[in-house]
Amino acid sequence: MRAAIYTQYGPPDVVRVLDVDTPVPRDAEVLIRIRAAAVNPLDWHFLRGTPRVARVAFGLAGPKNPRLGVDVAGQVEAVGRSVTRFKPGDAVFGVCKGAFAEYTCADESKLVTKPDRISFEQAAGVPIAALTALQGLRDHGRLQPGQKVLINGAAGGVGTFAVQIAKAFGAEVTGVCSTRNVDLVRSIGADHVIDYTRHDFASSGRSFDLFFDCVGNRSVSACRRVLSPRGTYVAIGGGGTDTSSFTLVFDAVGQMVTSWFVSQKLVGFVAKTRQEDLVTLQGLIASGTVTPVIDRCFPLSELPDAIRYLEAGHARGKVIITVG
Repeated sequence: MRAAIYTQYGPPDVVRVLDVDTPVPRDAEVLIRIRAAAVNPLDWHFLRGTPRVARVAFGLAGPKNPRLGVDVAGQVEAVGRSVTRFKPGDAVFGVCKGAFAEYTCADESKLVTKPDRISFEQAAGVPIAALTALQGLRDHGRLQPGQKVLINGAAGGVGTFAVQIAKAFGAEVTGVCSTRNVDLVRSIGADHVIDYTRHDFASSGRSFDLFFDCVGNRSVSACRRVLSPRGTYVAIGGGGTDTSSFTLVFDAVGQMVTSWFVSQKLVGFVAKTRQEDLVTLQGLIASGTVTPVIDRCFPLSELPDAIRYLEAGHARGKVIITVG
């Protein structure tokens, strides 16, 4: 089978699509014939080995795992001996290791069946981004119906899910995006849209119960100014630079210390792959409440171009790799 392989850290050009052995599923795994996979910021951090301290886990001299890609959608080809939820032929989506390939294995606990109303390309865009939006808003933001939510980066991969999920929870949603994305953000349900090229949300004079920050391009202290006295700021990390997300974390730590003496809450988190949350997203998608937004699709052979495109920071929704 063909698979994207990288054996050294570096820019997207170090990725090669090579012929490798097709994996064999373990007892609790399924073998997936991949139809589509999504590119995430996580992929370029693995690829570049950044931040460098993370190489303790990634591999000091080079990547321990030469395969990239975590978001997957495809059809079950074979199942392990203890698998009970899926059978060959089922259309599934979820989280795996090595999604940029023709086949991969995934634990059955990290997969759900694909709703018929969306394509494999749309399904591939769901897992990491939508889990981040769901857990950030519901679990860390404690979002309640009727609350006012500001979503910074509303046109991005996580942001497009966050707008729709916040609306599904009954919130009044304001999205922040560039001029070219205003219509898109309105079309997916935002009640109000702030064009950051023309207006500074921090100077809008409005206050919000929850600030969901997908970008991390402003200091936490600036973001706190638009929070209500008992509001919550949730940060999911920074953009395309090697250090922005980690600068944001250190900034947030200082602000959290300050928050011990004020009523506002400041939260940073990393999303977890939980099957019950994938089932929740499956239901929202099947009902038409949430629809994945796709920017561009690239063939597997053009994976380096897809990574560069996402890394530039201007993608509208998800960037997808098609296979086969």
